[in-house]
Amino acid sequence: MSTATAPLTPQEYKTDEHPIWCPGCGDFGVLASVYNALSARKVNPRDLVVVSGIGCSGRTPGFIKSYGFHSVHGRVLPVALGVKLANPNLHVIGVGGDGDGFAIGGGHVPHAARRNPDMVYLIMDNAVYGLTKGQYSPTSPVGYVAGSTPYGNIEQPLNPLAMVISYGATFVGQGYSGKPRELSELINKAMEHRGFAFLNVISPCITFNNTYKVLPAKLAEVPPGHDVTNRAKAFELALETEHIRLGVFYQVQQPTFEDGVAQVVKKAQASSPPRLEEIFSEFA
Repeated sequence: MSTATAPLTPQEYKTDEHPIWCPGCGDFGVLASVYNALSARKVNPRDLVVVSGIGCSGRTPGFIKSYGFHSVHGRVLPVALGVKLANPNLHVIGVGGDGDGFAIGGGHVPHAARRNPDMVYLIMDNAVYGLTKGQYSPTSPVGYVAGSTPYGNIEQPLNPLAMVISYGATFVGQGYSGKPRELSELINKAMEHRGFAFLNVISPCITFNNTYKVLPAKLAEVPPGHDVTNRAKAFELALETEHIRLGVFYQVQQPTFEDGVAQVVKKAQASSPPRLEEIFSEFA
């Protein structure tokens, strides 16, 4: 990977496309934090690929000076993994919402986590299907009232952090769009990590699930001195109900998927496989 020939300011990572999210949407804060993290890391736009799915977050690649891929619903991770394998030198960031990532795309998350590709997966969690007019999502709380749940949601919400920790992700963190400075630092740490870095970002939907007023009282940083290598403690923080913790929950170093693929290629090249002519001769 190369750095920009001249460090770019956060503003210089913007494109001519202007976000069309509702005024006040948490995704603005997430996008600004991404700009700041890219600038801090001096990422060269030609070495960056942003992959998205469907939902309010789906347009994100168009707003970042980089290569971009707007994939189909729930297929962020397979596309992002393909990009990373095709060119391991690229910075790859996958972005999606709670519905894209943990409903139709939920089956891809455990396999991406266990494979440990060197990439960032950023979920903008607003606990609602904002693009399609406010239906309940996999992370909507019990009792959430919407057009699809006029008498209140009766399903228990998923816990993305606990799920991804159990899947074997090597970096798990949580941020809040209303704290852009801290979120930028968290994204920076995720990009610095070598392996699958998962970030759940609480990003309120101003139109259908405006939680801005109730969230601040519940937010708390990961406790000082928390051992990020302790998986059991990470689970405890993820399952806590009194507070919504922000920061790095879990981080360990393991070989990446690209490391494994490189080893397979090396072994295959050293094993002197039979020539095609020899294989064809068996069927002559």
